[in-house]
Amino acid sequence: MNISFTKKQEIYINKQVETGDYQNNSEVIRDALRLHEIYREKVITDLRNEIEKGWSSESSDRSIADIIEAKKAAYAKK
Repeated sequence: MNISFTKKQEIYINKQVETGDYQNNSEVIRDALRLHEIYREKVITDLRNEIEKGWSSESSDRSIADIIEAKKAAYAKK
């Protein structure tokens, strides 16, 4: 397997090894992939839960444009 990294990613990986938390670059990558898998599963689970909430909730008379405008107005107040 051949993997290419950006210079920034290479620097980050090397710094992680230099801290002593990891013995080599492969450990950093394996840990990153493990965390990515956990994160991805959480995102998918959260999305499925939100979709289920949407299907189970009452219907709304508001249009998508109305909802977007309400969100924009609420964000602008922050």
